[in-house]
Amino acid sequence: MIMSAYYQFIDRHIDEQGVVTATYRSTQHAQGAWNPHEQHMAPASGIIAAELEQFQPREGMRIGRISFDIFGLIAAGEFSITTRVIRPGKTIELIESTMQANNKTCIVARVWRMCTSDSSEIAGLEDQPVTHPDQLPLWEGMTRWPGGYIQSLIVKVDPNHRAGHGIVWLSNEKAMVEGQEKSDFVHLMGMVDTANGTAVRQEDPFTWSFPNLDLQIHLYRYPSGRWLGLETVQQYGTDGIGLTSAILHDIHGPFGRSEQILTLRKMG
Repeated sequence: MIMSAYYQFIDRHIDEQGVVTATYRSTQHAQGAWNPHEQHMAPASGIIAAELEQFQPREGMRIGRISFDIFGLIAAGEFSITTRVIRPGKTIELIESTMQANNKTCIVARVWRMCTSDSSEIAGLEDQPVTHPDQLPLWEGMTRWPGGYIQSLIVKVDPNHRAGHGIVWLSNEKAMVEGQEKSDFVHLMGMVDTANGTAVRQEDPFTWSFPNLDLQIHLYRYPSGRWLGLETVQQYGTDGIGLTSAILHDIHGPFGRSEQILTLRKMG
């Protein structure tokens, strides 16, 4: 049963060029982990994914890649998402969404929408399935993080989890937008950014912060279901830059990969 939502819908406007601007307000459930006055990138990317998914859909095409660049703090409260086509095409098209709050750009997302065809005769994956979430225990390890978004999650963990590498499964019972059903795609995309906190390469208490500046998602299969599996590796370089990488799973198997570039900053 859906108990509440990450966002409240306010307004939507479409101009003469087909550019769509939607206005929302974040709730406590979208609260971030680094700052109580910001939104977590996971639900923020989920609400952007919702706008991208419903923007001028075309039969026989699907989203193959989403890139999110994070310009700065994602302020809580009211914000807008403006979506437009920036590279039209018959078989591929590039769509852009810009999220703004307090008259500042927070996130710019770009999607490649690609035509689909039956390639089953050459299909093959190197990424392997992992243990189904029904066979794993609940995990309290994510409670190290504060914020309303993290509190909204249901988390399960593989017993081989360790610092720097591990498999966790995530789900939640929140609507993305109050009063609206969310697709499986939006539900899952709205949790991918959590990968950066699932296999932290430090023991508590952290001595370095490691916020991500982007989120890149590549989808070799369109996902379904309500559980997101994150097979995550976190790596730190020697010059203040790190990388969090994850193989993405739904209950049917692997469906893509994500990458997040990290800025490593000494705390205290």
